[in-house]
Amino acid sequence: MKIAVEGCVHGDLENIYSTLQHLERVQNTKIDLLICCGDFQAIRNEEDMECLSCPAKYRELGSFWKYYSGVEKAPYPTVFVGGNHEASNYLWELYYGGWTAPNIYFLGFAGVINFGGLRIGGLSGIFKSNDYRSGHFERAPYSKSDIRSVYHIREYEVSKLLQVKDRLDMFISHDWPCGITAYGDKEALLSRKPHFREEVENNCLGSKPGMEILRTLKPSYWFSAHLHTKFAAVFPHEDGSVTKFLALDKCLPRRDFLQVIDVPGADGPQPSHFRFDEEWLAITRAYHPFLPLTRSPFTSRQDLSLELHRQWVRKLLAEESKAIPPSFVLTAQPYNPRERQQQHVSHAASHAGHIRNPQTEAFLEALELMYNFDFPGVGDRGGAIKQSTCTDPDEIQLEEDEDEDAPSDDNGGG
Repeated sequence: MKIAVEGCVHGDLENIYSTLQHLERVQNTKIDLLICCGDFQAIRNEEDMECLSCPAKYRELGSFWKYYSGVEKAPYPTVFVGGNHEASNYLWELYYGGWTAPNIYFLGFAGVINFGGLRIGGLSGIFKSNDYRSGHFERAPYSKSDIRSVYHIREYEVSKLLQVKDRLDMFISHDWPCGITAYGDKEALLSRKPHFREEVENNCLGSKPGMEILRTLKPSYWFSAHLHTKFAAVFPHEDGSVTKFLALDKCLPRRDFLQVIDVPGADGPQPSHFRFDEEWLAITRAYHPFLPLTRSPFTSRQDLSLELHRQWVRKLLAEESKAIPPSFVLTAQPYNPRERQQQHVSHAASHAGHIRNPQTEAFLEALELMYNFDFPGVGDRGGAIKQSTCTDPDEIQLEEDEDEDAPSDDNGGG
């Protein structure tokens, strides 16, 4: 199975797909799956750009809206995790994962799915110690601080991932597992990025929870982005297995932003579509009542009865298809290049806040779980198309430049 791995997308989906189609023609091959490692920027319209943690001068609409609106169709099954530059309002609608556009699947804030006989796990966001133990307290419209903290990973999702016992083939994150630089050509990395040296030497470059996940889950492959450079490593585990780590750059000319790898698939013919993962659904069901939606931290649980939940899920999947249904639905008007989007946003819509995505509703209903994202004054029923806005974060001072990849207080690039 040929899998294309992309580093930071930064909304440049059209060029990435074009590059892959060129590779197919030149190399006479076929790409089966595209994996994107964050900063995907699933921006549907101009309003979504206001939910992007990025100074206004760097905001670009990108090309995702073409796939969202149906103007273009994604030529490859595509799966991605979130990074630190995302339309967080849209990804929050699909917290458990879902189709952001036809053939383009968001893995959720944390998730595990199956494709072609491969188990693929992932974690969205980047690590920031100050927010790690907090619950998901951020609400749209986001404040100037919440628009940044909303993409910081939380202990709750990490705890869920650490419950995974069945072996993963691949794991996707945005930032690197902390300490992974010791298992590759560290000096070559530092010659390209000398401003990383202090954090590398102090063992604080990257995500410590990410390294805990790597050590515990022992995936065969781990793909990341964020620091805008290519870096490969091989991490050995105590049981003799290894994890092959690969980080890639952002989509720019003459940069190492894309790599195609040949991965052995499972024996026998396998469906080339995304499928639910039995173990992950059981973990999701067990953890659902404890999802922290305030600043209060998640309290670790020992009495989750995971095996009972797995038996329940196994019965459900025996009765229903394991395939993730192609249930994409518009929940906001797509960008129309013929007219200014903001001219058509009513005052009422500009304060809409949370929107219920029918995919999330259907997912929870199938697992017989309560929809738990409504909050006083911001709940809104089902699939009507409406706008959701965020406060304008123009005044946020991010140390970001197209040519500057030095780690900041958010551990790095994009």
